[in-house]
Amino acid sequence: MYPAPTMTGLLPLLPEIVLGVGAMALLMLGVYRSERGVRLVDIASIVLLITAGLIVLALPAGKLATFGGSFVVDDFARFLKILAIIGSAAAILMSIDYDKREKQERFEYSVLIVLSTLGMLMLISAADLIALYLGLELMSLPLYVVAASHRSSLRSTEAGLKYFVLGALSSGMLLYGASLVYGFTGTVNFAGIAQSAADAGTGLIFGLVFLFAGFCFKVSAVPFHMWTPDVYEGAPTPVTAFFAAAPKVAGIAMFVRVAVAAFPGITAQWQEIVAFVSVASMLLGSFAAIGQRNIKRLMAYSSIGHMGFALIGLAAGTSEGVQGVLVYMAIYVTMTLGVFAVILSMRRSGGMVESIDQLAGLARTHPAMAFFLAMLLFSMAGVPPLAGFFAKFYVFLAAIKAGLYVLAVIGVLASVIGAYYYLAIVKIMYFDEPAENFYSMPDELKVVLGVCGLFNILFFAYPGPLVGVASAAALSLF
Repeated sequence: MYPAPTMTGLLPLLPEIVLGVGAMALLMLGVYRSERGVRLVDIASIVLLITAGLIVLALPAGKLATFGGSFVVDDFARFLKILAIIGSAAAILMSIDYDKREKQERFEYSVLIVLSTLGMLMLISAADLIALYLGLELMSLPLYVVAASHRSSLRSTEAGLKYFVLGALSSGMLLYGASLVYGFTGTVNFAGIAQSAADAGTGLIFGLVFLFAGFCFKVSAVPFHMWTPDVYEGAPTPVTAFFAAAPKVAGIAMFVRVAVAAFPGITAQWQEIVAFVSVASMLLGSFAAIGQRNIKRLMAYSSIGHMGFALIGLAAGTSEGVQGVLVYMAIYVTMTLGVFAVILSMRRSGGMVESIDQLAGLARTHPAMAFFLAMLLFSMAGVPPLAGFFAKFYVFLAAIKAGLYVLAVIGVLASVIGAYYYLAIVKIMYFDEPAENFYSMPDELKVVLGVCGLFNILFFAYPGPLVGVASAAALSLF
């Protein structure tokens, strides 16, 4: 038994404690104020998330640990926690106008986002299998609820049910893998597993495979991607924006930390699994998106492809590879949030539209929106000198340095194929006859689109800070 942590020992947990206590307070505020307090709870949730982010930045430098090493805060955790918090706060901000117009204003929504973010922060810092599972479930349970939050919509209810059933299946696979790993190593701590895994047998490899299967579901990587298109299309659009950003960050963090910290002695074995998943995700994401006419389904296949690209860095198994993953995820979050700011602006007198054809002539009716969307789509395609090019450059470079030439070549080819459907949207916006005009863009969506668009356009001018921080974060794992 470990001694109970003192107040000083709980310092690494301070952001999580603030989010947990704050979420309970917001829940009581929402119940007390009822419908009148929805906007107040939304704004307070964003402030709470920003506060947690500032606390993460203010924590003492170096590696902090508590609960007998089960919970660690290192530079890797700090980087990804800030990224997850940014994704969650932006998702709440982008939902405010949508919920009001759709008459879906419920204070529970932003509280559930905060609770899910609490799970993400725990997951990112988890250093043993039990802490990892607790964080994973705390992140996932609110996601199942918000996916079905539009109760009068059959599509939303179906999305929530599919996500819940398949999520439960993935959790079972992950738990089975964790039990096998524990059974063959005698410990759940990542450092202890790393010591015992050097002389791995077949049983431990089986456990690793089941663990990775659970991870693949959470980041929607092939072959456990099947929930993604239906849930993205069926869930309310702000929820889809949230799914596409913050939980992906936590899922990749879990994937990288477990692979690098718990199984460094069998890198060759898990490299093969990750390389297969990466190739399959890139190719499926590139080919399956070509025929999509619903922009939310297209973004689902796009996210599958992007997770494949990010996993190229992990497949390299080096600190440079992990640095590439971190840079990729930071840029991916900005690209995704920017595109969803435009998708949330696709509203006419008849309500929200989701068909890509409805963007026809957007360059003439909303030139600024069309320009930023085009830049974000070019960035997603990896066109230089936009940020998305550098994201792919760093993971491809890490793969080449690790000798994974075939993986890098397949990644480049998948990028070329994927560019087709991004450029097809740009063609529709700039060369087709204008469709019926959209309503003007709400101010909060303008802010998100402007910040994300400028970040992607201007990243090439000063990439040093992000790359430097990502490098330090990656080195903290090795």
